[in-house]
Amino acid sequence: MKPSRSGVTAPVGFRAAGIHCGIKKPGIPDLALVVSDVSGPIAGVFTQNRVAAAPVMLDRLHLKQRRGRAIIVNSGNANACTGARGLAAAETMASLVAKRLSVPINEVFVGSTGVIGRVLPIDRVKAGIPDLLAKLSADGGADAAQAILTTDLRPKTTAMTVRIGGQVVTIGGMAKGSGMIHPDMATMLAYVTTDAAIPAPALQRALTAAVDQSFNCITVDGDTSTNDTVLCLANGLAKNRVIRPGTAGYRRFERALTDLCRTLALAICRDGEGVTKVVQIRVNGARTPAEAKRVAATIATSNLVKTALFGEDANWGRVMGALGRSGVPIEQDKVSVRFGRVTMVRRGMGTGLAAERKIAKVFKEKEFAITVQLGQGRAAAHMWTTDLSYDYVRINASYRS
Repeated sequence: MKPSRSGVTAPVGFRAAGIHCGIKKPGIPDLALVVSDVSGPIAGVFTQNRVAAAPVMLDRLHLKQRRGRAIIVNSGNANACTGARGLAAAETMASLVAKRLSVPINEVFVGSTGVIGRVLPIDRVKAGIPDLLAKLSADGGADAAQAILTTDLRPKTTAMTVRIGGQVVTIGGMAKGSGMIHPDMATMLAYVTTDAAIPAPALQRALTAAVDQSFNCITVDGDTSTNDTVLCLANGLAKNRVIRPGTAGYRRFERALTDLCRTLALAICRDGEGVTKVVQIRVNGARTPAEAKRVAATIATSNLVKTALFGEDANWGRVMGALGRSGVPIEQDKVSVRFGRVTMVRRGMGTGLAAERKIAKVFKEKEFAITVQLGQGRAAAHMWTTDLSYDYVRINASYRS
């Protein structure tokens, strides 16, 4: 069940805003703010890229206190590879919001997205913050979601409810991402809010599990970003019984959080740069979860598989070639591959021209699944991948212009 007000302001006690402050061209929103009425636990997961942007460095430091009140995000400039000047700019963003809210600076988190290596025009951000705060509204989630976009074609928001201890708990979220999308904290940003009463360690545990089954299971182009961040801020205003790990309430909350993150992750795939198809890669029958994930990732990131998807070329040999080079020991005579509901490979061999004609029809669908059965164990993994099109090359060949 979804509440009528979607996005980060769907839970009780959250307000948001999005404005143009002058980072992007006139009229294009580029600064967003999400604020809770009260401070509460916060959890975060960040990029695994060794080159981390200034906001990521700052947020990692602030997260040690496990307490949050606000998140401010700019688009149009990644504030990455900008040295001490960039870190000072991120600190200034947090400090200005903290002073206006009368909270410690460590309760304000910062995000940035856009071109790497350019100095953030912090004076424009500073000038925009008073207007941003003045426009905070319980209906401002849509404006905030619009203000964090870069090459995205559309904003990505969702919300859902779950009943815990007799109380309705709401979780809302917004995300941005279109290119530089790959597991290990696929450039994407995602901000989640909830009115659940839940301690910070339990919230972190639930968010990590949710991310592993959602954002870490998508790939558009195999590139991770310097800025990837997922934050989840809770304020407890649903007044539910406190959620503890190992309880039924915790399991319901984690499932709902995972569903929400998966919805946002798939929205990123569908909005990927130049994307015309979204395909789930399912790997079953592996010896270990790690081996299953490795096979799925190899198929999902194969340029030959991705270009075949774009060209609607039912070349199943590309899937076989990819799983064979995954580095995982494969017993070829146990492998089967299904495209949609059509089995094309059985015991490591093709099933004939009739099946090939059927999978050619599957390849024309906008969304479908490729299921690989390794026949070596019980472990499984999945990923969502996209096709690789002419438009992807065009968009990224001219990104900075």
